[in-house]
This record gives sequence, C-alpha cells and structure tokens, in this order.
Amino acid sequence: MPRGDKSAYTSKQKRMAEHIEEGYEDRGVGRDEAERRAWATVNKETGGGKKSGSGRGKKTNTSSSRKGGRIGGRASASRSKSARSASARKAAATRKRRAAGSSRKRSSASSSRKRASSRTARKSSGRRRRATKRSRSR
Repeated sequence: MPRGDKSAYTSKQKRMAEHIEEGYEDRGVGRDEAERRAWATVNKETGGGKKSGSGRGKKTNTSSSRKGGRIGGRASASRSKSARSASARKAAATRKRRAAGSSRKRSSASSSRKRASSRTARKSSGRRRRATKRSRSR
C-alpha cells in the first residue's frame, strides 16, 4: 500500500476527514494544508485506518474535535449583540414552527385514536343495555 493510500479507511472516516477539511477551508487554511490536518485529526481520533478484521476496534478520542469546536465558538463572541440576538430570534422562530408542525401531526393521530375508541365504547355500551334488558324480561 503506497503512502497516502486511503483504502484502509472506512467510509465514515472518509466522511469525517471531508467534513473537517471543509471546516479548515472555511477558516482560511489552504486546500492541501486543510487536507493534511483533516487526515491527521482522523488518525488521532480513530487510530488510523479501521477496515477489515473483527475485534480490532479501538476507542475514539474526540478531544481534538472538542478543541476545534471551542475555537469556533469564539466567533460568536466577536459578533455584535444585535447580530447574535437576531440569529437567536430566527432560531426560536424555526423551533416554534417545527414544533407546531409536529404537534399538528400528533393531534391528528390522537384524534383518530379517540374516534376509534369512542366507537368501541358505544358498541360495548349497546351490548350492556341489551344484556340488561334481557335479564329484566326474564
């Protein structure tokens, strides 16, 4: 296997590297350097290529991703208060809209369940009435 060959890596590791690389490029790192750093991060976190062979798994260590996330979080600190609150309002509106959509789905399902249960209740109460009439007539 030549140096730089990625055939020993799983598809998940390849996706991780691609995502990490995009993050570095967004921060202004060059393409080659971003790729190098991304694969170094994947190797550090997952212990290198993981393909083939049962029982060869190693635990992952995501400390480098946490560090990158903390660094990325500093960007919001440099934004103005109005910009941060505007994005917070937008996020709240999105959550509210999505919650309303999911509750509508839930309410329609629960109302159909209620209708079905009331039908069975009516049937059983009719049976009870008939049974009591029969016992009285005897």
